[in-house]
Amino acid sequence: MEIATSKDLFERAKDYIPGGVNSPVRAFKAVGGDPIFFAKAEGAYMYDEDGNSYIDLINSWGPMILGHANKQVEEAIFKAVIGSPSFGAPSRMEVELAELITDMIPSVEKVRMVNSGTEATMSAIRLARGFTKRDKILKFEGCYHGHGDSFLIAAGSGAMTMGSPDSPGVTKGTAKDTLLAPYNDLEKVKEVVDSNKGEIAAIIIEPVAGNMGCVLPDPGFLEGLRSVCDADGILLIFDEVMTGFRLARGGAQEVFNVRPDLTTLGKIIGGGMPVGAYGGRSDVMDFVSPQGPVYQAGTLSGNPVAMAAGFAQLSFLNENPEVYTSIGNTTEKIKIGFEKVIKKHKKQYTINHIGSMISLFFTDQKVKDFETAKSCDTEEFGKYFRFMLNSGVYLAPSQFESLFISNAIEDNEVKKIIQSFDDFLRS
Repeated sequence: MEIATSKDLFERAKDYIPGGVNSPVRAFKAVGGDPIFFAKAEGAYMYDEDGNSYIDLINSWGPMILGHANKQVEEAIFKAVIGSPSFGAPSRMEVELAELITDMIPSVEKVRMVNSGTEATMSAIRLARGFTKRDKILKFEGCYHGHGDSFLIAAGSGAMTMGSPDSPGVTKGTAKDTLLAPYNDLEKVKEVVDSNKGEIAAIIIEPVAGNMGCVLPDPGFLEGLRSVCDADGILLIFDEVMTGFRLARGGAQEVFNVRPDLTTLGKIIGGGMPVGAYGGRSDVMDFVSPQGPVYQAGTLSGNPVAMAAGFAQLSFLNENPEVYTSIGNTTEKIKIGFEKVIKKHKKQYTINHIGSMISLFFTDQKVKDFETAKSCDTEEFGKYFRFMLNSGVYLAPSQFESLFISNAIEDNEVKKIIQSFDDFLRS
């Protein structure tokens, strides 16, 4: 496939942008080759600068649940832009979006808009610390909560070992307040909490992990976290930047029937525009400035264009809940098709799937945490990625990222995706 224009753009970009990209995974380091530069997208397809088309299975890492260039969302954006792309002051749309979010997610009684998922998680952690007057947090190996210093921490030799910085620039002082436990290991969580009684402000988790691939919580795991938090006065934070409004009208917490104290949101609530939010119990949220002492601010928070796009998309999902059944059925068809192909070629791969999130793992192990995810054959995944790309199917350029299916994908696209995977295993 000729991608000369993308190659030219990448060479130019490297002179002015670190690594030539504005987010690391886009550089294709994990899969080989150079990144593709895109010019436009519509429905289930994206088109690169050379005119090649691809069935999109990333959908801007989740936001485009209705597909690209959705008319309802586009019209809302155009109307908002005409009124001015930014006020730096309150507007009607941020109130209406906040009302809609709190209506769709019962645990969110009040919500604060920000500009990214990272801002949302950083703010939620600060709020939890301010509310509980405690310093430590507990996160899970393999869960990604943005690039805030508190989250870029690798595990020590055991679950009770203090974290060490996972990136230069993260201080040891920050790292010492971040505790870690393996995903889906409730006993280790209890050990960590028991060893830090009265010191942990929050446990933060992706209720369905998406950044070690799609990894589901074991039955009872989230319920167990709720009980642990209640017993020690810890706030439970669900990072639903990915899963919020994707898995169900009320997010993963609706699917698993577990109510967190705080929820972080992003992606879908902006309809493709930069956005984030955090919300939860009124008594906790009332600690946020200017009502409370915990400071957080943002010049573009509640940006009218992002609010309009998000309101249009959430309104559609709220008024058409059958979308979740439809998109879930489409994802199920892809899963079943892949399983048949794997069986036909006598391979032993693992597929994790829930709703419209799905991952193919190049391992014969059940993937339930970061350690089992790391057992994957990443070299084989790189070959798979490049083959599918050349076949016109755009995947996440990393074994450790979930795919996000859109409602624009129909049976013809499903057939092509499955046939391309079959061709890869035959090659």
